[in-house]
This record gives sequence, C-alpha cells and structure tokens, in this order.
Amino acid sequence: MARRAQPVSARPGIGAAACIAALVLGTLAAVAWRAEPGGGLSAADWAALRFTLLQATLSALFSVGLAIPVARALARRRFAGRSALIALLGVPFILPLIVAILGLLEVFGRAGLISQLLGLFGLDPIRIYGLHGVVLAHVFLNLPLATRLILQGWQEVPAERFRLAAQLGFDAPAMFRLIEWPLLRQVIPGALAVVFAICLTSFAVALTLGGGPKATTIELGIYQAFRFEFDLGRAALLSGLQILLATGAAMVAIRLAQGTGFGTGLDRSLRRWDGRTTLARTTDTVWIALAAAFLLLPLGAIVASGVLGFAGLPFVVWKAAGVSLLVATASTLLLLLAALPMAAAIATGRHGIEVAGLLGLAASPLVIGTGLFILIRPIADPFLLALPVTALVNALMSLPFAMRILVPRARDIVERYGKLGLSLDMANGPFLWRVFLPRMRAQIGFAAGLGMALSIGDLGVITLFADPDIATLPLQIYRLMGSYQMEAASGGALLLLLLSVGTFWLLDRGGRHHAEI
Repeated sequence: MARRAQPVSARPGIGAAACIAALVLGTLAAVAWRAEPGGGLSAADWAALRFTLLQATLSALFSVGLAIPVARALARRRFAGRSALIALLGVPFILPLIVAILGLLEVFGRAGLISQLLGLFGLDPIRIYGLHGVVLAHVFLNLPLATRLILQGWQEVPAERFRLAAQLGFDAPAMFRLIEWPLLRQVIPGALAVVFAICLTSFAVALTLGGGPKATTIELGIYQAFRFEFDLGRAALLSGLQILLATGAAMVAIRLAQGTGFGTGLDRSLRRWDGRTTLARTTDTVWIALAAAFLLLPLGAIVASGVLGFAGLPFVVWKAAGVSLLVATASTLLLLLAALPMAAAIATGRHGIEVAGLLGLAASPLVIGTGLFILIRPIADPFLLALPVTALVNALMSLPFAMRILVPRARDIVERYGKLGLSLDMANGPFLWRVFLPRMRAQIGFAAGLGMALSIGDLGVITLFADPDIATLPLQIYRLMGSYQMEAASGGALLLLLLSVGTFWLLDRGGRHHAEI
C-alpha cells in the first residue's frame, strides 16, 4: 500500500540515519576485524573488567541509595529556593567532567577543605585516588540524575492517594508500605540500571582519579593499549568487550525503566499529608542541606580557586579554549544537520530511524575513535585529523539526547499543521521553512546548547588523537594537572565552566526568544 502524502520528505532523514549507521557499524566492524584471532584477555584485562563492574555497581548503589531520601524530602517539602535547587540538579549533566573532578579535589583532596578540617583535629588527610575517589566522583555526577528520576516518580503519584491515606489514619510505616514502597520498587531498578550504564563507560574519572593499575577500567585499558603500547589488537579486543557490556547495560536500563504507572487523579498539585512530625521535618531538612552542600561546595571551590589563577592563564590555555569552541561549533552543526531531518522523518511515521539515533549509546567514544583510527590510518595520518574526528564523535554522542528533545515537538507540528500545509500546497520546502522550523526554535536552541556544552567539556576521543601542539581545553587542563600546575588548571577549569554554561544558556535562550512553545 502506498504511503499517504506527507508535508516533509523523509529522504534526508533516512539518508542521515544511513550515514550514522554506516559510521557506527563501520567503526565497530573495523575494531572486530583488527582483533587478532586466538588472542585472549590477559590478567590485567580481567582485573580491569572486575574493577569496571565493581566501581559501576558501587557508584549506582550509592547514587540511588542516597537519592531516595533526598527525593523524598524534596517531594514532601515546600521552601524558598526549592525550584532553584531542583534546577541545580540538572547542572552536573552539562558540567565538564574535568571541572567536576577539580572541584572534588578542592574539597576532598589531600590539600582540600575536608582534609584541612581533619588536620585541625590531628587526623590524616583524605586519600581521594583509587576506587573510593572514582566512586565519589560518580556519585557527585549521578546523584542529581538519580534524584530527578526518583522525584519524577514521586510526583506522578496522584495527590488523592496521600489524602485518602491521611483520612484513613495511616501512620508512617503504613504510608511507606502501601504507597512509597510500590513506587520505589518500580522506579529504583531503572534508575540503578541507568546510572550503572553511565558509570560503565566513564573515562575521564578513571583517568584522573584512578590512581594506578589497580584502578584501571576497560575504557582506560583501551586508551593505554592504543596511546602508550600501540597494541591495536588488544585495544580492539577490549573495545568489543566494552560494546557487549554497554549494550547489555543499556538494554537492561530501557527494560527496567518501563513501568505501569500509579493510576490517575484530578491533576491537583501534589500536597503531602505525611511527614508532618518534627522528626520528619528535621530529617528532610538535613537531607536537603547535605545534598545541596555536596553539590555546591565543589562548584564554589572551583570558582574561588579559579579566580586566583584566571588572570595569569598562559597563552596555551586560551589557545585551547579557542580550539574547544571551534570543535564544539562544528560538532553542534553536524548534530543539527543529522538530528533535524531525522526528527522530521520520524514525525512522518518512519519510526525505524530512531534506532540509528540510539546507536551512539552502544559504543563509547573511545571505541568509535579506535575504529576511525583503524580506518583512516591506511590512507592518511589520523593525528592530522584529530579535531574533525573529535567534532564528529562528539556530535554522535550528543545525538540520542538531541533526538529526545526534537522528536516530540516535531510529531506535534506534523500532526497539527501537516494536513493544512498539504491543502495549501506547502509540502517539503515551503512547509519546512515557514511552519516546521519556526515552531521548532525552542527545541533547536535547547538541543544546540546541550550539544555545544557537552562537546566543549568532552575529554574522550581527543586523548587518542591529540599531539603536543593541539589540545582542547579539557585536555590542556588535564596536562596542567599532570605537571602539578594546579593554579593554572583551576583557572582553566573556571574558564571551561563559564564557556560550557554560558554557551548552553545563550543558545537555549536564543532558541526560546520569540519562539512558539
């Protein structure tokens, strides 16, 4: 049966999806082809696998376990600044990893604030490097995400359930058993799987806080095999193992994140009838205060220390900042060139294209980078193409998030205006420029800002290709940390924080200016 006429053509979206599928699958095939038959995992590789699974498991358990009382407190309390605090929970997602790590060092490092306080009582300073440092950084980055996931579940419970429970005289244990525990039983497995999948492919945290061979992850093993040993066979084998683990974790996360809901209500604002005792109010206040301090102290510390080193930043840092902006701009353009036609095609019923948009989650940036190196090496010097490759991989990694932003709005526009556009003979170009894109401005600005911020702060594939003369700002900060130039590194981190948050704010605000949302 012939497809009915559509206001926008699906061909550009199909072409973009085909290019992405060819890129991802081609690099994965190159990695598999390069793996030497008969070569197994060494003892060090098995140790890296065990550490990867251990740190991801602990990070997920601590992140979600601590998020439960924080989300419960935020759901039960109303206070000045609550909306700002909840909005703050989204900042770590766009926060460059190297900035977060420096902030944690300022607070929890050997010379950090906590260690100085311990020294006043004659206690030894904290040792942040190793397993506990990796887990601490992952909790800092993922506690806000887990809190948002669990809080969203709490807010989906109809207010009438809490009101009925109060009228029936339920005490706190009964409230937990009949309402809160069913909610947590549905939400927690998905949150655990999502955080586990994120920590599984973390690279920058293990690179900076691992502290030695005993704290090596699979991704760090890929980097070491490629960068230091130039053992492409071992890098390919570890890449294949990484793909299997990441794909399995992603599938479990998607499956467990699906729920049956908690029924419907009258859409009243959530008013809580539980937690009115003094003990409950005190407990909630303590959890909210601890969570806010845990998030704000590292950010405040990096700002305070960065101000001192900001004025004296060396030229190489400003040069690296320019390189990061150039790479991020190219990456954002590539992202929009792929995401917009794919979103339009999905809106017309080509649902299979969504699979191509999620392919970037099946392999880490280092795996894609390794495959690209293998493909490029016979025809050109891969190190000369470091920046274009970095921009391409960054766009690919941001594509799943951009698709989640663009697709719902694109579907709504096609459903509302598609038939009218066809009746006015406005198919394809006229409909795209006069109807589709103007009404997508807010979502385009949000997706562009998110892609720009993620690309500016990325410390991944650039570590494979960069040479001493070319570096992005995160890589240059890492080099300054390695040479113990901590003041300059803190100043660079402050600059990176300003660039990431500033570009996101400008693009997101620019998209919403006079936009129809």
